[in-house]
Amino acid sequence: MSNMKRLVVFTGAGMSAESGIQTFRGNDGLWENHRIEDVATPEAWNRNPELVMEFYNQRRKGVLTAQPNGGHLKIASWQRDFSVTVVTQNIDDLHERAGSNDVVHLHGEIRKSRSTVNPELTYPIEGWSLSLGDRCELGSQLRPHIVWFGEDVPMLEKAAAIIEEADIFVVVGTSLQVYPAAGLIQYAFRAKQKIIIDPNAHNLTTKSDWMIVSEGAVKGLSSIEAELLR
Repeated sequence: MSNMKRLVVFTGAGMSAESGIQTFRGNDGLWENHRIEDVATPEAWNRNPELVMEFYNQRRKGVLTAQPNGGHLKIASWQRDFSVTVVTQNIDDLHERAGSNDVVHLHGEIRKSRSTVNPELTYPIEGWSLSLGDRCELGSQLRPHIVWFGEDVPMLEKAAAIIEEADIFVVVGTSLQVYPAAGLIQYAFRAKQKIIIDPNAHNLTTKSDWMIVSEGAVKGLSSIEAELLR
């Protein structure tokens, strides 16, 4: 059993923004010019699966061309000194490509598809395209392996248990606005060090036992390294 400290890093869209991946909701409430209701709900899928499929094909194309940024690489490098788990709201695979070995995706993974009859059946997507007519081994249509608005978040309990065990808890790139994921920070009651990195972190001054770093992800993660290793 390792005696390394357990470091849990909770990441959101701001983590991948510096790799050029659009945050899912702009100030106008749209995602790549689409209403969330038209592309990211079960109802949208039932109503117009072609539109939803094409929307995620374009997102997937963007993820495939994006590269992990210095923040992703920094988190992966901490595996030398800590037992690191990343809990992410992001659907891209940039943490994995940066070298992080233990990543929990709360909202699904864009480079995977899943069966529409059995959510346990997931498959890697080769390239960027998923099409109508692509079927699982049971013969049902495959859908993007994404947790849509209005769906349960199956990894929530696992993530809560991981955060409960954290000695150090770092929150980066999330506005803590999207529930139920945002509620996870209340599970960090064991952590001796709690840090939030967010350019708008001055809005979070109520969190008295937190170290607040008003920076973007890449700069902020570099700036806390000495604090973590002390």
